[in-house]
Amino acid sequence: MTLPVKICGLSTPETLDVTLDAGADMIGLNFHPKSPRYVTPDQAAALAARARGETRIVALVVDAPDSLLAALRKAVGPDLWQLHGSEPPARIASLRASQAGLAMKAIGVSEAADVARVADYAAVADHILLDAKPPKDALYPGGHGRTFDWTLLKALGPAQPFILSGGLTSENVGDAIATVRAMGLNLAGVDVSSGVESAPGVKDPAKIRAFIAAVRAASSDTSSA
Repeated sequence: MTLPVKICGLSTPETLDVTLDAGADMIGLNFHPKSPRYVTPDQAAALAARARGETRIVALVVDAPDSLLAALRKAVGPDLWQLHGSEPPARIASLRASQAGLAMKAIGVSEAADVARVADYAAVADHILLDAKPPKDALYPGGHGRTFDWTLLKALGPAQPFILSGGLTSENVGDAIATVRAMGLNLAGVDVSSGVESAPGVKDPAKIRAFIAAVRAASSDTSSA
């Protein structure tokens, strides 16, 4: 079985269409104003309407107030909320109770203590996404095109499913998948944003296709090994 692929930070109909044609399982729409991948609710609504029924729609928010979530729920109707800020577990539980859609909690990783935080969220989040921790002076969260030490994830054990993100590209995603699966971990998908761009916020159609093809090839290789 091939791994689910999420292409995050889409902002144009053209690159969305390429993503859908290439077979992405999830698309991410970024609602953090400081990100170069930011889309307005109106832009996102048009993209979501184009994608609905073809893939799962993920709304990426950072410490968002209930008023913004309610507006996005009405305009965009996401299938999942990706919480990419400093939201505590109680906030995840509250969001799941008050908003339609599942919750994906993103956790930045640079050391073992970050991996240990997964246990705090596992009971309240529907999905866990593990990303590289951003630089201390970063204006927005996320991996900023950087990978992290995947061997840190060994502490998770085989029972905890997670989606891997952070600096992935078509060139290294096969190694990432092989490394994680060799540790017996429950890899539930991969996520990419800057790794399929020609410039910050500018998605590259050829890179999108190459990334998804690389994941499919690596999934096939590891499942038949």
